[in-house]
Amino acid sequence: MSARILVVEDEAAIREMLCFVLNQQGFDVVQAQDYQSAVACLTEPYPDLILLDWMFPGGNGIGLAKEIKRNDYSKEIPIIMLTARGEEEDKVRGLEVGADDYITKPFSPKELIARIKAVLRRANPTCLADEIEIQGLKLDPVSHRVSLGGEQLNMGPTEFKLLHFFMTHTERVFSREQLLDQVWGTNVYVEDRTVDVHIRRLRKAITGLGHEKFVQTVRGSGYRFSIRV
Repeated sequence: MSARILVVEDEAAIREMLCFVLNQQGFDVVQAQDYQSAVACLTEPYPDLILLDWMFPGGNGIGLAKEIKRNDYSKEIPIIMLTARGEEEDKVRGLEVGADDYITKPFSPKELIARIKAVLRRANPTCLADEIEIQGLKLDPVSHRVSLGGEQLNMGPTEFKLLHFFMTHTERVFSREQLLDQVWGTNVYVEDRTVDVHIRRLRKAITGLGHEKFVQTVRGSGYRFSIRV
């Protein structure tokens, strides 16, 4: 599925422009024009990212960002603040309350989409729709399908997320703790050795053309995905 983005903006013209640009890029867009309607949108299915104006009826972006980060069900949702306030002090304030990025109006649609994709990539890379292929191993984040040499592979959701992370971060070594944070999430308790179990399952799932060798153990450090066998 496409990433779901909540747009909180009280100016109708700007809100419509944002929604148009996001829809053109294939995002699933939800709109809110004031504080209460924004809070009402923070329900399942939760947004994958929030574009948050600084000022709107019933409250402001700073207050809403604090509320979002205060609650367990929404604190992991990344926030990009959109505002005409370009002073350094305002930017620092926005980032200090939990915003992941800060875009000053006016901005170009290209810049906006690039910033959104960068934040989504850090927060939840499987939200992005680009298909990835490495030497015949294909992963499609939208359909959640993986194929090897044209043959569909079966794997569990955790192995899928693990493979997606590896394929978007090749040639880098990650410790078990880093993989737990990136793949399982920071607010889920899982033992380090759980990573080893899923690594074995992933290797088994992509066995066929020697691709299991791409998932490499780096003794004393962790794991990496590398085509340099």
